[in-house]
Amino acid sequence: MENNDRTPEETEEMVHFAMASLFHWSKREDCTDRYKSIGCWQVSRCYALSGNLEQAERYGKLCLEFSENEGPFYLGYAHEALARVHGLNGNTDLKDEHLQMAKELCHQIKDKEEKELLEADLSNII
Repeated sequence: MENNDRTPEETEEMVHFAMASLFHWSKREDCTDRYKSIGCWQVSRCYALSGNLEQAERYGKLCLEFSENEGPFYLGYAHEALARVHGLNGNTDLKDEHLQMAKELCHQIKDKEEKELLEADLSNII
């Protein structure tokens, strides 16, 4: 996801890897909503990076569902995913709404490293 110079083939591969990871985690007996939340966030981000905003939004919404009871870090990232999608598709109102929610949740995060991760991702939403 960090590579900004991906070829179309590399972009497609990135999405496939994220989907495969989500699929495999979902089949494990120890898969929890937290793991599903992480997987859906990864898929949403990959789709956003690929320009497939419809799927990015779909997986962002799934991330939000799975994050509901997982604390401010995971719920904040669900809102980050949706803010990113809406920023990319030009829906400023929804982007601002999700960005505000993510920032409020970020303030509730006690772990310094988790807080810094979310802050960094929130800082580059357009």
